[in-house]
Parts: sequence; C-alpha cells; structure tokens
Amino acid sequence: MLDDVLTGRASAILPVPADDERQSSLLTTTLRAGEEIDDDVAVVISTSGTTGKPKGALLTADALRASAAATHARLGGDGRWLLALPAYHIAGLQVLVRSALAGTAPVGVAASFDPGDLPSAVAALGSGRRYASLVAVQLDKSLRHPAAAEALADLDAVLIGGGPMPAGVAERAEAAGVNVVRTYGMSETAGGCVYDGVALDGVKVRVDNARILLGGATVARGYRNPISPDPFAEPGWFRTDDLGTVDDSGVLRVLGRVDDAVSTGGLTVLPQLVESALAGHPAIAECAVFGVPDERLGQRVVAALVLTPGSSAPDVAQLRDHVAQTLDATAAPREVHVVDELPRRGIGKLDRRTLAARYTG
Repeated sequence: MLDDVLTGRASAILPVPADDERQSSLLTTTLRAGEEIDDDVAVVISTSGTTGKPKGALLTADALRASAAATHARLGGDGRWLLALPAYHIAGLQVLVRSALAGTAPVGVAASFDPGDLPSAVAALGSGRRYASLVAVQLDKSLRHPAAAEALADLDAVLIGGGPMPAGVAERAEAAGVNVVRTYGMSETAGGCVYDGVALDGVKVRVDNARILLGGATVARGYRNPISPDPFAEPGWFRTDDLGTVDDSGVLRVLGRVDDAVSTGGLTVLPQLVESALAGHPAIAECAVFGVPDERLGQRVVAALVLTPGSSAPDVAQLRDHVAQTLDATAAPREVHVVDELPRRGIGKLDRRTLAARYTG
C-alpha cells in the first residue's frame, strides 16, 4: 500500500492511538467508510499540537517524496534506515517513505525502545550508507548505554527531532562520535525540513513578527479538520506556532512556541531560552520552564529540575543568579521543583501544560 500512497493511487489516515506504546501499521490503516479525500492527498497525519484537538495534516505524495529526496540529498545519498519511531508519527512514516524510494527495507526496533537492541539492529542494516531518526530522549538513553552509543557512532547520520535536547546531550553525542543532525519541522511540513538551521532543498523559511513560516514543496494542503485562523491561509506557506530568528547567513534559530511564552510583570519570557541558561548549571541534568498564575505578576516563572546524580538541589536565589548571567533577571525562575523525571507527550516533547497544572494553586 505504501507504493500506492507514494504514487497517488491510494490514501491513508494515520491515527494517533490512545496508547502511545502501540505501533500503528500503515498497511492496515484505511479511510472511514464513505469519507472523501481530495485525489492528490496521499496521507492524513493526525496532529493536535498543544490544543488536544485532532486536525489531520493533508499530505500529498509529492510532498512526501520531496521531503525524502531532500533528506537524502542533504545527508549524502540514499541509504538504509533504522525504524525506531512509530509510523503514525510523521518521523516514523518518513523513515518508511525514504526507505521505499531508496528501494531498501528499514530495520525496526521495539516500540518500547531498549538501547540494548541497537547494536544488533544497526548490524542488520548491513553495508552502505546507514541512518537513524530518533528523538532526544532516545538519544539520551542510548548515550548512557556504551554498546548502543558505539552502534550509533557507526551510522552516517542520526536525525534528532521532537524538540530541544536535554542539557549536555549534544556534547556527549559529539564525544561519542555520533553524527547528530538537528531537525526542525512538523507533520504539516512532511516532517523535518530544516536541518541544523538550514532549510532543505525546495523548502523556504521566513520570520514574520518573530513567527516562523515554512513554505515550499513539503507543505501540507491544509487540515482535514480546519481551524481558524487558518495557518495555511497564505498559499504555499504554513504559519507555525514557533518563534525564531534568521541570521544574515540564512540560519534559523528556534526560540520557542507562542503558547509556551510566560507573561510575567508585563514582559514575555520564552521558556526554551531559560532552559538553555539553566542547562549550564552543574547540578541540573534536565529542566522544564513554565508559567503559573500569579496575583501580582500575572504569571510567575517556574522551573522543574531533574538533578544530576549526587547533586544537591540549588536554591532559588542561586538559580536566579545563574540565569541572570545570560538573560534579563525577569526571566529567572521564582519557584523551583525537583522531580524524578519530566512529563513528555507524543514522541518525547516536553509537556509543560501538565507541569503548570501540577503546580498551580
């Protein structure tokens, strides 16, 4: 069926199952009885962003093929892929698409993702160019497993999407010899379309009032369940919910999401920037920054911390001083909580909403 989808002879809807541990098979996914989809739409990928309301990105075969071809062109050629992400997410689906267009078969690992499975899976990829697409949490786990880290270092590239990496992961990956490529994109752009800040061939990037817009061959036709305002209103472009900048050389820097921003004391704080500042503290292994209601400030900045092994929790004053070395003092957290792990959703994105609900009141 995948060949039919890529040639426009069939359509498929990939639902996000209630249990994220369950793999969803493209081969057994069908349209609802009687449902009509435009002839040029090949796949509908369920996507809810942070709203929780499924919308469904309408992707054409041309968009899927353009994304896969641009990925292989950027990485240095067709290759064989490790499938470590579920096919109902765009990152997993694109592994299938790239493999189909390259005439190769992906090698899968269990949905629960055990780093101990990586050495044998990578070995099964055989010779030639070999790639993997992971999220940051999977990379972090793999780097803590010596044999898994060694296996990833044998690959030509490891694509990392799904949001920012935890503190120190990029540095540990480099030390282990893993060729990490940071990707930015979403279901609405047929997956990652900006690699290490540089747009893939056929992809356009611009910033309008700090909002990132993505255009070009990989953009979806729209949503199956349209929303207002329509982020596809400008033909050929998708208006994201992300904020960013593009420097003089055309490199995109993603600063954070509009709906994650914290309005405190009349100023706007972007959590991702604060998390980057906190990541430099030696006691912090991972962190998440979010806002909770505050009678005086509107919202106050809060940080949830996962400590490095053997470290004591820094107090609020220490962390505020640390953040103030690189950011305005307004951005520094006024409240700190130590947690065993950070809540995540989907394929590893930080769930700030859950944290805000947990610590409100």
